[in-house]
Amino acid sequence: MLQPYASPLERAWHYGLRGLVGIVLVFLILPILVIVPLSFNADTFLMYPMAGFSMRWYEEIFTSGQWQLAMMNSLIVSPLSTLLAMVLGTLAAIGLVRTDFPGKALLTAVLISPMVVPVVIVGVAVYIFFAPLGLTGSYTGLVIAHAVLGVPFVVTTVTATLQGFDFNLVRAASSLGANPVVAFFKVTLPLVAPGIISGGLFAFATSFDEVVVTLFLASPEQTTLPRQMFSGIRENISPAIAAVATILILLSTLMLVTLEGLRRRNERIRGKRA
Repeated sequence: MLQPYASPLERAWHYGLRGLVGIVLVFLILPILVIVPLSFNADTFLMYPMAGFSMRWYEEIFTSGQWQLAMMNSLIVSPLSTLLAMVLGTLAAIGLVRTDFPGKALLTAVLISPMVVPVVIVGVAVYIFFAPLGLTGSYTGLVIAHAVLGVPFVVTTVTATLQGFDFNLVRAASSLGANPVVAFFKVTLPLVAPGIISGGLFAFATSFDEVVVTLFLASPEQTTLPRQMFSGIRENISPAIAAVATILILLSTLMLVTLEGLRRRNERIRGKRA
């Protein structure tokens, strides 16, 4: 915040830095926003100036068999993989925070490695591992692979939430007769829920947007929205892709708003405990 007694040089630096940040934000956001008007283009080409306004491309993605199949597959795979990632990631984070053992740092690095390892390498590795098991070309294999990509986000957010967690509350619940399962659902889960939900949202976004691993594992019957978009870009660029991209932008914006709400809720909870 700029103080009233700031010197002219400090004021110039303050406003100059704000202007630079604004330019960077416009540079990053403008290419995303440019695609939104094109989704309402009446013409069949992704170009400006637009020929006119039309909802035909939104109608196409909701009536076309290919887009309907892709949307249905995404709505099957992403929630299931997110749920699996939330369960596994939460249990892993609690185990890592509550216990100390040899190789803990190595295990943590392995758990979050799908976040940093190139997705192509993950796709090749998963395909080689799943092929002998008959999991390629199946929903089961696709859900497990997407869950593996989502687990690091859940582990990271839940671990961060648990850093300020008072485990004496769990001990108090146990002293009052609650078994570990009851103590987890009554005490631990409500307090770490913001971290779990935040990690779940990141896992869902990762799964819903994933295309590389899907190319390795999915059969034509398991085509997801990103894979369908990728195929459309390779074969014939249609404004329907812009319509799908606009929907994904709105979904991402909604997720960011939800994350901000969870962050503020977590701050309020910490403030009350302090």
